[in-house]
Amino acid sequence: MINDQVKDFMVKDVISASPSTSIKEVMTMFVREKIGGLPIIDENGVLRGIVTDGDILRTISPVDRRIHDYFSLITYVAEEGLEDRLSELADREVIRIAKTHGILTVHPEDEMKKVVSLLSKHHFKKLPVVDKSNHVVGVISRGDVIRRIQETIINELN
Repeated sequence: MINDQVKDFMVKDVISASPSTSIKEVMTMFVREKIGGLPIIDENGVLRGIVTDGDILRTISPVDRRIHDYFSLITYVAEEGLEDRLSELADREVIRIAKTHGILTVHPEDEMKKVVSLLSKHHFKKLPVVDKSNHVVGVISRGDVIRRIQETIINELN
């Protein structure tokens, strides 16, 4: 299993956004698809950024106070009128709040041990999988890795 390659267990049907997608549209995608992050891909399929639910929470939280969870967010709405802040940000292009530099990626031919190392060391939930031209060809998440480990262990036990 450790010698498996990323291409053996990555998700190839990537849910992504374009740089001009609004924050509101991305939030809708997160809820509809039950995901917490996605790659931002330009019209040529090249990775331009990554946006997560944490990026959105940091953007809507006040500068002097952090929102750590949805309960805190609801409390803040009651105290500060978050609706005004949300309406200011809803139509902003997502690329403006996305991580666009220093994005860690993996390649389809990389071994699983590299993925496990990156996910655990950096506490990421998912990594984009790119080819040599930085075109997104898949994503790999903690869940994909855990499923692969579980499948392998079960196969070895039988």
